[in-house]
Amino acid sequence: MLQSTGITAGLADINFEVQKGETFVLIGLSGSGKSTLIRCLNMLHAPTCGQVFFEGEDITKYNSKQLQDFRRTKAAMVFQHFGLMDNRNVLENTYYGLEIRGVPLKERTEKALEMLAMVGLEGWESKKISELSGGMKQRVGIARALTNDPDILLMDEAFSALDPLVKNDLQFELLRIQEKMGKTIVFITHDINEAFRLGTHVGILRDGRMVQIATPEEMLTNPADAYVQNFINTVNSSKVLSVRNVMSTPTCMVRKGDGAAIALRNMRNCGVSSAYVVDEHMHFVGIITLDGALRMQSGKAIVNDVLITNVPIIEDINASVADITQLSADTPFPLPVVDKDGVFCGIVTKASVLSSFVLNS
Repeated sequence: MLQSTGITAGLADINFEVQKGETFVLIGLSGSGKSTLIRCLNMLHAPTCGQVFFEGEDITKYNSKQLQDFRRTKAAMVFQHFGLMDNRNVLENTYYGLEIRGVPLKERTEKALEMLAMVGLEGWESKKISELSGGMKQRVGIARALTNDPDILLMDEAFSALDPLVKNDLQFELLRIQEKMGKTIVFITHDINEAFRLGTHVGILRDGRMVQIATPEEMLTNPADAYVQNFINTVNSSKVLSVRNVMSTPTCMVRKGDGAAIALRNMRNCGVSSAYVVDEHMHFVGIITLDGALRMQSGKAIVNDVLITNVPIIEDINASVADITQLSADTPFPLPVVDKDGVFCGIVTKASVLSSFVLNS
């Protein structure tokens, strides 16, 4: 672009959609166009060409009043450096957006107090901004944006200036808020781990162009090119991959009514020393070991004596591998996975858990 026109393009050939209620994360190196792009979404930067649609309307065609209404009621922005007013206390900063919309004091105060409680600042309403830590200031910024009850929350590197522990707390807080309120969020970051933790979909920018848009799992397992691969090499993939990704089909399974001979035969054919026991409806019942089956065969025990039933079960197929790593390490058998109806649908082995940590090495 620079060579042919003498102009440096901030963004070029950008085309993407954000679904209602999802968190779409834009990531890229400094100068890749992230902040320029997010500012086009509320027309703080007017794109040279192209269109920006919100609920079927092209906001690039809005007049000044329409844009003002859009920014006040539909799209709120949370900035990296907070943008709070030192001459106002926490509560007054939080309800500022409603104040300029003419909302009565009682109503705006109630809404602001509700949002401050949601972000963990209950009791801090009358404090001066100068009395707050960086993480608390950012919480005020989030509460202020939420108080306006926008459809879209635009967050421009909102956590990047914070200490790692504070950043981690606010990431969790945002996930909790999103679960409760279901806002549409466009989030800018340069931290790939943050992007993969927060994003429903992630878009990677390079030199003003979108290199790839995908879910974190899709991007981790199928990067578009070497640039994306290098970008995500530092990702802790165990926090991105879910149980669904590492689950496998059990090789040895017997039904509850089967005898010792069937259990021993299946173990021998599969080359294993234990079998998963299910009932007639494929609900997981327990595990029988080689030793237990031999004791049954010799008449020294009955099935209830040898059936191991206190086996930890994974009931959330979408849980991250990181969430079940310790459980896997502490359990001598591969972990059984059941669906919401209790139906046995697979196992997670220690090897599959370990492999998730070295996927990108």
